[in-house]
Amino acid sequence: MDEICFDLENIEELARDVLSKYPDERIFVLYGKMGAGKTTLVKSFCKILGSNDNIKSPTFSIINEYLTIDQPIYHFDFYRIKEPYEALDIGIYDYFSSGSYCFIEWPDKIEELLPENYVYIYLEDINKDTSRKIKHKVIH
Repeated sequence: MDEICFDLENIEELARDVLSKYPDERIFVLYGKMGAGKTTLVKSFCKILGSNDNIKSPTFSIINEYLTIDQPIYHFDFYRIKEPYEALDIGIYDYFSSGSYCFIEWPDKIEELLPENYVYIYLEDINKDTSRKIKHKVIH
């Protein structure tokens, strides 16, 4: 598992590095406490992938779709769901099998629904205002 400490001002460079390590993966699950930087990292992923949309946490909508030239990007936030079946109700497997990038915040709420292959990302707050630690690896 790769582990890197980084300053938030360098998050775009970090996001580019993570995406380049997993060029064939499309499902990225982001673990970390509230305020660890999950949404900030997703914003950087989306920018690198070519979306000019306003990237924000889908806390209330559960899913946001962002446009790129090639295909949509799906951003999930399962913080507010109570039971995994709620993710089934929105067609989670259709999104996973779409071939589009899927970035999932609070995946612990739907762990039993995650596909066999995905990129596990854990963000940890080192200094609330400036730095984080990230761990990432592919799960098969």
